[in-house]
Amino acid sequence: MTMALEGIRVLDLARYAPGLYVSMYLADMGADVIRLEEAAVSGRRSGFTEEKVAYRDSSDVRAAAFNALERNKRRIAVNLKDEDGTAVFKKLAAQADVVLEGFRPGVTARLGIDYETCRALNPRIIYLSLTGYGQDGPYRLMAGHDVDYVAIGGALSLVGAKDGTPVIPGNLIADYAGGAQNAIIGVLTALVARQRTGRGQYVDVSMTDGVIGLMAQYTQEFFMTGKSPKPSATRYNGGTPYYNVYEAKDGRWLAVGAMEPWFFVNVCKLAGRPHLADRQFDQQRWPETEAALRQAFKTKTAQEWHDLMSQEDTCVVKIYTFDEVFADAQVRQRKMKLDLQHPQAGKVQQVGFPIKLSETPAAFRRFAGTKGQDTDAILGELGYDAAAIARMRKQGAVA
Repeated sequence: MTMALEGIRVLDLARYAPGLYVSMYLADMGADVIRLEEAAVSGRRSGFTEEKVAYRDSSDVRAAAFNALERNKRRIAVNLKDEDGTAVFKKLAAQADVVLEGFRPGVTARLGIDYETCRALNPRIIYLSLTGYGQDGPYRLMAGHDVDYVAIGGALSLVGAKDGTPVIPGNLIADYAGGAQNAIIGVLTALVARQRTGRGQYVDVSMTDGVIGLMAQYTQEFFMTGKSPKPSATRYNGGTPYYNVYEAKDGRWLAVGAMEPWFFVNVCKLAGRPHLADRQFDQQRWPETEAALRQAFKTKTAQEWHDLMSQEDTCVVKIYTFDEVFADAQVRQRKMKLDLQHPQAGKVQQVGFPIKLSETPAAFRRFAGTKGQDTDAILGELGYDAAAIARMRKQGAVA
């Protein structure tokens, strides 16, 4: 089966989830992703890795079996502070199409593996830097994680209770949406451009920039009115009765997205409050309308409302827990859960492929390996013989 990115080689220097998600997507679509891991971790980061955080109680084999972020990749452990280790990277970069990294600005230059170095070796190289704040600006060297980027980007001011208490929305907005997905778009766009120009380029993706970019609909209103949107106060974050969450009889919650009048008419009718439909856009009566709907939704369980509302145009569903997500008929039909057989761990599951291509679909090809599992094989492809590999391993250049 031909795959969309077959023949594209990616060098993955990522250490955290956003970068690993980028290379997972590229690998799922057929790219040959070589994951360059640290040969040894020392100093304050010793004992701390993304895998240990995510799989505290799992053996390496079991962790690998469930680790979707590392699937479909080959893994080589290289010491980039060692001269021979850097030489390995450069040999790989000379043959690669894409390099992705997530270090703070300046780190790759100190290691001698930055874009300018790679471009001199390979003018067709596409070099992605995925960072919190980007390669320039006063915050460029500041440490951060998703919660910081959604704070600086303004999104955290939108998500929360009516009393203004912010609610952390997981690490989805900056890490994955604003960061990783924009990085994927940047890499794929650069690959398309290279077909015309014959040259690679540098792709600078800031997770904070990505958060701001995701809020285009909010920012256009802000620029027009000069008013900052508040939590639980806009059309899209719980500020209206027709786009909100409601508690059911059993303590479970419903999501109501009945923005269009014809949907809201059906909601009110099925909730036994048809007279509320005419008040949908009467802001003065919103507190009264919301209170009436809250009372109505307390009369049935969330599942009962889900079953009732889903039969008509209402935009009302139950808020699922993870076990309900992957038991749902729609999710199963869309194959968003992969049932796999691991040679050591047995039956395991991983998340499926969200983008369906009719001619060149994504595919599961291999489980995540353990650290440095493919070191010898990849070095052999680069022309290193067994003696050279043994020497480099003894001196700590590879592992």
